[in-house]
Amino acid sequence: MPLCHISLRAGKSEAYRQAIFDGLYRALRDTFDVPEDDQFMTITEHEGANFRYGASYLGIARSDDLVVIQITANNTRTLEQKKALFRRIAELLGETPGIRPEDVFVSLVEVKKENWSLGHGLAQYA
Repeated sequence: MPLCHISLRAGKSEAYRQAIFDGLYRALRDTFDVPEDDQFMTITEHEGANFRYGASYLGIARSDDLVVIQITANNTRTLEQKKALFRRIAELLGETPGIRPEDVFVSLVEVKKENWSLGHGLAQYA
């Protein structure tokens, strides 16, 4: 049950944003065994003055097309699955909508399964 927050600079088309949703969901299905229809994602667009990043942090040449993806997920995946997820996201977003791998920034936040309520005020995974 990943929850994904995607941030990018304003001005991209709806098709571009939908391609990010689609690629991210496919990467999660491919590497994290996310069930069909388990899609909880938001995109937030920011004006340039409200979107700051290290343009060369760790020797990675980022551009204004940077996409920041924060994924909150259960702490049940292996290191290999996490690495596969990061690779697959960069690969799929490179294919469409054409984001350079240098501009794909992913942060994974892991939580215990009992820290979710997916509706009705219930802890479905507890």
